[in-house]
Amino acid sequence: MIVTIAADVLGQENNGTTTACMNLVRYLQSRGDEVRILCCDKDKKGLENYYVVPTLNFGPFLNKVIERNGVSLAKPDKKIIEEAIKGSDVVHVMMPFALGKKTTKIAKKMNIPVTAGFHCQAENFTSHIGMMNFGIANHLTYRNFYKKMYKNVDAIHYPTEFIKNVFEKSVHHKTNSYVISNGVHNRFKKIEVEKPEELKDKFVILFTGRYCREKSHKVLIKAVSKSKYKDKIQLIFAGDGPEKNRLIKCSKRKNINLPIMNFFQKDDLVKVINYSDLYCHPAEIEIEAIACLEAITCGLVPIISNSKRCATKAFALGENNLFACNNSNDLANKIDYWIEHPEEKKAKSEEYLGYTERFNQDKCMLQMRNMMEDCIRK
Repeated sequence: MIVTIAADVLGQENNGTTTACMNLVRYLQSRGDEVRILCCDKDKKGLENYYVVPTLNFGPFLNKVIERNGVSLAKPDKKIIEEAIKGSDVVHVMMPFALGKKTTKIAKKMNIPVTAGFHCQAENFTSHIGMMNFGIANHLTYRNFYKKMYKNVDAIHYPTEFIKNVFEKSVHHKTNSYVISNGVHNRFKKIEVEKPEELKDKFVILFTGRYCREKSHKVLIKAVSKSKYKDKIQLIFAGDGPEKNRLIKCSKRKNINLPIMNFFQKDDLVKVINYSDLYCHPAEIEIEAIACLEAITCGLVPIISNSKRCATKAFALGENNLFACNNSNDLANKIDYWIEHPEEKKAKSEEYLGYTERFNQDKCMLQMRNMMEDCIRK
């Protein structure tokens, strides 16, 4: 099978969309498929099966906003797109942006089936223009996604039932949907790891996610400042992003132990997860949160925001695994509960180890490949 994947945003694997894209690429290649990748990453020029288009120029102000988020956006080039998809059995588009829209249009003209991933909530876009909490702005964003691209594809991959329902409700249309988790790599498993010496007297709380508004790191910082065990708690924020300096200032203002902030390579992250004591996921906006799945796959007990705009709450196996969205008092109480009930935490950890088997990445990627084959047959 020859598959062309169009990725408006690629770059380093420091965000969920890029990780999902590269996991799919590696899996398809392992099955013997030829995978061609359309992107705007200059460092991929000259590499086999990479087709590199220019970068979009939005002007000085917007370019700085995009650069601050550590990404580049692709500018469509008709000739390069046609070269990449010529002879393909199927095209898979990652995002409903300029490259994805143009690639879909060209592929349909060439009578090549197109599947598309759904990796961008409206709020991921509107948060950058200060309108994350404006319902009409988010609704119009989804309508634009549908009109400009998703209505023209043969199948849509949704990572969760949650985002499928949100999107279909917004656009008032049923879609040819495949709900498939992005999956958790088998490197994430429970292993015996000793805490670093400097953390042995600390209760370590981990949160993995980009440092951006919709991830709500500040809620967790405020919760720790209200905990009875404030001085004992050490936060680890695994990630990177534009809010880093604000989070440091907030931590100093709230007088908590300064969080350890670092982007960990995957093998190192497995060790961090396994020596941590609790996982907190305060994000208000989330399509799936593979980061949370990676943690609970290692048996780390989570506390998750019950936000109506967050799919991650589905991973809560008990009332003490959830807290009221943006409510730092409630989160502080839940943190204290798990600190005070170590035996119950141990039992819940075992429960999570059995729960996450369904999210095995190889099984999920096989479902993705089957989706593509379905569209080719049809």
